[in-house]
Amino acid sequence: MNTRYKIYHPYISPFDPCPPMQVKSFSTPPHLYLGFQPSNLEQFSPQEALRAGTLWKVFYDPYYSPYEKPTGGI
Repeated sequence: MNTRYKIYHPYISPFDPCPPMQVKSFSTPPHLYLGFQPSNLEQFSPQEALRAGTLWKVFYDPYYSPYEKPTGGI
């Protein structure tokens, strides 16, 4: 199953001076799951593309910190 957020359990040393984080997460970009770019992909308008950072909607990835709630799109 491909998800955009992955989690892992880092090594916790018995000598850590602070209470460690048990689980950490990271985001993966959507282009990793496509393999190749199909033709006729849906596109943003030029103004939306500048805000999104990509022309194609399938490659848009609004990054959200694991500590914040996702809000609307562009």
